[in-house]
Amino acid sequence: MAEHGGIPDVVTDASGERLARAATIGAGAPVLAFDVGGTDIKSALFGADGAARGLRRTPTPAGGADSPARLIERLAQLADELRAQHPQVVPEAVGLVVPGIVDAENGIGVFSSNLGWRQAPMRDLAAQRFGLPVAFDHDVRSASWAEHVLGGARSYDNAVVLIIGTGIAGALLVDGRPYTAGGYAGEIGHSPIGEWPCPCGARGCLEAIASAGAIARRYAEATGIEVDGAREVIALAADGDAHASRVWDEALDALTLSIAQLTAVIAPEAVVIGGGLSRAGGALFDELRARLTARLSFHRIPALVPAELSGNAGILGSALHAREAARAAASGANA
Repeated sequence: MAEHGGIPDVVTDASGERLARAATIGAGAPVLAFDVGGTDIKSALFGADGAARGLRRTPTPAGGADSPARLIERLAQLADELRAQHPQVVPEAVGLVVPGIVDAENGIGVFSSNLGWRQAPMRDLAAQRFGLPVAFDHDVRSASWAEHVLGGARSYDNAVVLIIGTGIAGALLVDGRPYTAGGYAGEIGHSPIGEWPCPCGARGCLEAIASAGAIARRYAEATGIEVDGAREVIALAADGDAHASRVWDEALDALTLSIAQLTAVIAPEAVVIGGGLSRAGGALFDELRARLTARLSFHRIPALVPAELSGNAGILGSALHAREAARAAASGANA
């Protein structure tokens, strides 16, 4: 990890991907945005022109009973550094998106297995610390909204957005709107498809076998060899490594089963796949198309579409939501 401003930067994520430049969100209010993941945080200031300034990725503080408060303090430290580096950008609102079960309407982080919290009042904590309006939502639901507005899902009103990174999370777009079910919809990574244990406490969860983090971990467990992310395992499988081939084949089978279940139940027009693993190209998309077609019969096979926002969909969604909070605050002040 490289040092930057007193907090180390995460150079590559669990899939081996480096941080890419973020797309613009268009003109509007300047905002501060955070995308909190299980292992790292993306942070940036978005100016009135919509361009991201100071985009970086840093480690997420370890989970535990006081993790909500420690996380907010880490975000405040990152914000202080960003504002010192870009004093011309004065944010009017904050966007904060997090993993797990999220009650966005009430600003509550209901449950996060990776970060170790339950019923955490994240929006209130952030609003108190920053003194600004705070938009709070689920990370992948926000990523799906950004993909719908700016990226790979913009041609589809009915779609599943699947983010494959440290874990696997999903979001549902129905008639062009996120389907949330009080924050419980979209937990595709924790849909049971087998009998292996998962850190969340359930059994057979998809992300325990098919996430980028699980692929790298399972290869290391099988061989005793540490690898630099899932993409290295995929490359080893292509070169004929038997252990890598087994781990990758099992991950593909699990992903195929999960997408087949989604296809049979909600019939999405497209499944938009993001996260670091989506850059595996044909090794992922061609295999999934072939396996999905072989598994299903009369069903409408969804288009399998790469996400377009280079792993930054979550923070772009966070910034878009922050813009909404800034507009709402301005409307209230002018009423």
